[in-house]
Amino acid sequence: MPRILSFINTSLCFVVGFGLAMVSAAESSVNASAAVDEPSLSIPSVNQTPEAVAVTTETAVASDSKELLQASSVATQVIAQEPQQKLEMLTLAAAGTTASVHASSSLANASSSVDGYASSAVSPVENPLAQAASSVSSVSSVDGSVNSSDAGLAAEVPEVNKLVDMETLLGTKTILDTQINPNSYVRLTWNSDVAVGGFSEATPVLVVNGASPGKTLCLVGAIHGDELNGIEMIRQVVFSIEPSKLTGTIIGVPVANIMGFRRNSRYLPDRRDWNRYFPGNTYGSSASRLAHSFFTRVITHCDALVDLHTGSFHRTNLPQLRADLADENVARLAQSFGDIAVLNSRGNPNSLRAAAVRAGIPSVTLEAGEPMAMQSDVVVAGVAAINTLLAKTGMYGKQRRWNRIAPVYYRSVWVRANQSGILFSKVTLGKRVKEGELLGTVTDPITNARTSIYSPYDGRVLGMALDQVVLPGFAAYHIGIQTPESILIEESQLNEPPAPEVDEEDGDDAGVDPTDDMQEPETGVSKAQDRMADG
Repeated sequence: MPRILSFINTSLCFVVGFGLAMVSAAESSVNASAAVDEPSLSIPSVNQTPEAVAVTTETAVASDSKELLQASSVATQVIAQEPQQKLEMLTLAAAGTTASVHASSSLANASSSVDGYASSAVSPVENPLAQAASSVSSVSSVDGSVNSSDAGLAAEVPEVNKLVDMETLLGTKTILDTQINPNSYVRLTWNSDVAVGGFSEATPVLVVNGASPGKTLCLVGAIHGDELNGIEMIRQVVFSIEPSKLTGTIIGVPVANIMGFRRNSRYLPDRRDWNRYFPGNTYGSSASRLAHSFFTRVITHCDALVDLHTGSFHRTNLPQLRADLADENVARLAQSFGDIAVLNSRGNPNSLRAAAVRAGIPSVTLEAGEPMAMQSDVVVAGVAAINTLLAKTGMYGKQRRWNRIAPVYYRSVWVRANQSGILFSKVTLGKRVKEGELLGTVTDPITNARTSIYSPYDGRVLGMALDQVVLPGFAAYHIGIQTPESILIEESQLNEPPAPEVDEEDGDDAGVDPTDDMQEPETGVSKAQDRMADG
């Protein structure tokens, strides 16, 4: 019996020992397999060479992180591509980066090191391509809308939530629903959707997008359809620009009031002065709706605006700027046109210029010459002023080393006729006159009675009526007054800049009160239409 018990005990020990040996062998096999299939991650050192970093990273990064590396690689190639290809490649990079949302911060550092940059040593600003590649994943469209599904990435890769201005990055512009590549010239059309006689007029919009990104300057002509000089100025400026040498963008609208231009008329077909209805109203009169469409679809793209005009109703103007110099940004813009005369003028509050300034767009009016005429000498002066602006702002051309100081007229006055008859001028545009100097005479052709018109101030003839039949009260001569330095110093000490003049010529002359469209009822029927309906 003792022998039997001893045999059983020995057998049990053998079986248990054999079983333990088999389990140990199995564990060793599993560990060996895991060691082969799952290598440990090795984070590249900041001091490693780019070649060593690439090898280390390629071995270390798992399948998910490889997508992130591929997206980063795509981004590094973007700089050598055409603009359209850039957009497509950055979109591809965004998709790859989004697929790797769960990538760890260590993997992000490893991927950035492939280009020779250690994320701990280089800021996103110093590595713009890396910032672009990471940021694109949080942008779902060119308009800057954010994909909320990527919000979880912020804790691990902070750069991805910093939106990138795609237009700035790529140098493209989107105007009138058209993407415009850098270093290009295109002709677009603005359709107001305000039909006249069943037809909608298409207005040409010329765009020159420079090879280098920058600000956008807008040139608008013929808001009054009979003003031709500005049309030719814009044509000469736009077609003289080489896009490869331009920094920024020029938007030229030579003939804004295409309906008035076709009829050789200052007004819109409904006899309204379009330059009294900005920024417009979607439920107002046809003029107000046109203004709203033009302002929102074209003018809002501008960083600065030059609105080109001539005199009206058989009057002519010396080439000059009109600007509200109390606005610092407007004053800075006006100083960039060279030696052209500047008149401090707020202008009509519902003009294109005033509406643009209220919208934060520095704007001036360039007045030059007379309506219904193309005056080559006036065009030359206007083109020179605009080219000086382009040079001084660094957009195009070289700035002349020496520039004469522009004369600034803080005040002006219209001198009026007191008798009806025929006006005969004795002065010319630009003439500097003294107080009491003869400006012209008005002669009655029936009685031969003659009256003289004298200047009430020392100043300069900035505008004048052409010789014509006049009535009492007719504005004949526009005299610019250079405020004495002592008065300017006194007013500056009081922090009260000279009040801008409201030009008589800027008053409403359309026969319809433009204030009727400032506050429209929800029904879309203006007060003016109500009055007309009432008879």
